[in-house]
Amino acid sequence: MAKSSYPFDSQATTESQYSRLFRELQDSGVVGSADGPDLKVTADGSGMKVFVQPGFAILRGHAFFSTAVETLNIAAADSAERRDRIVLRLDPAANRIDLAVLKGVPGGDAIGATQTDTDIFELSLGLVRVSPGSTNISADAVIEGRRYCGSRIGTWTTSTRPAAPRVSQLGFNRSTKAWEYWDGTNWADLAPTVTWSNISGRPATFAPAPHSHAWEEIAGKPSLFPPSGHAHDWNSITGKPESYPPSSHSHSWASITGKPGTFPPSGHSHSSYLQAGDTIAWANGSKQPHSRGVSGSGTYYAVWVRGDGGFCRNTSSIKFKENVRDYEVAPDDVLALRPVIYDRKAEEGEPGRKGEVGLIAEEVEKTLPWIVNYLDGEVDGLRYDLLGVALLSVVQDQEARIKALEAQIGRLSA
Repeated sequence: MAKSSYPFDSQATTESQYSRLFRELQDSGVVGSADGPDLKVTADGSGMKVFVQPGFAILRGHAFFSTAVETLNIAAADSAERRDRIVLRLDPAANRIDLAVLKGVPGGDAIGATQTDTDIFELSLGLVRVSPGSTNISADAVIEGRRYCGSRIGTWTTSTRPAAPRVSQLGFNRSTKAWEYWDGTNWADLAPTVTWSNISGRPATFAPAPHSHAWEEIAGKPSLFPPSGHAHDWNSITGKPESYPPSSHSHSWASITGKPGTFPPSGHSHSSYLQAGDTIAWANGSKQPHSRGVSGSGTYYAVWVRGDGGFCRNTSSIKFKENVRDYEVAPDDVLALRPVIYDRKAEEGEPGRKGEVGLIAEEVEKTLPWIVNYLDGEVDGLRYDLLGVALLSVVQDQEARIKALEAQIGRLSA
């Protein structure tokens, strides 16, 4: 048909017509508060399964309502980590909405939710991280991923506010003449009035930029303008010393009080080695405690530089350690690292270096946070010396795969 209008009395309204109408009235998503349990995916480590809490949702104009906790089984773990997606699936052909698990690709990204306009429509509720060799799904393996229906905008007075608001519910308060929203605990101003007294982090004193004032604008100024250049005789000066400063003169060494016990020695030098008790103000290139070249006999150590500039040996002997235990590093976390080439930003007095090769610390933090350095609570650098430790997991994983393949080839050959 070219034209249609609906719904009206004694008129058949199709599923697609009703869906098209209702989706204009409300977004697809979970109906509930963002801090509530509605259709939340959880796990308790009791096996390869997750649970979906009761709740209500709208998918492309269709409703889903669950009144009990639903259990979903998760497929057995693979040799590499994968991420399974938990979805609500609208299937118009089957006339139903049901829960489903989209099994992820080992070592790859999670499969995205399908969202078509007339066929399958899936609403993601969360992700499940399935680690290699795992036999159960722990609570922290579930990644929150619910999307919520939009909150309606209303208007009210302070006494007629909604009794059970949802997080982010927005409205205009006619009593206060201000927009406000529910933050989960209180009604908060959407655009509060900003004054100097309620600004957080403001300086103790205001430091104006360089400027000037006209003489007539200055308050508390003297009644007379400061006099022009002039002179005073000695007798008219107050607060002067009792005697006039003496003329040029000299003192003998014996007559000087507070002098050091010994006269400073003449110019001399020391070897490049520091003596016991010596300190270094900062570990920069001009204050190295040893010559740059490695020569002669003896033991050489790699060193760390502490935040205060002090040096310390990089030791690895068991005699310096306790509470030693295995630490599992996922090979996929190492393989996810992205080598880059970049230009370092110029700093004051120093030009930027071009074509440096390395890693981006913020990217490394996502998979290997234990090799990231922090300064004042922010990502600052990387412990490149620990990359070798992380690479061991990749080598060991590849060695295990090679041995397994050799064994399989041997069996096939036999």
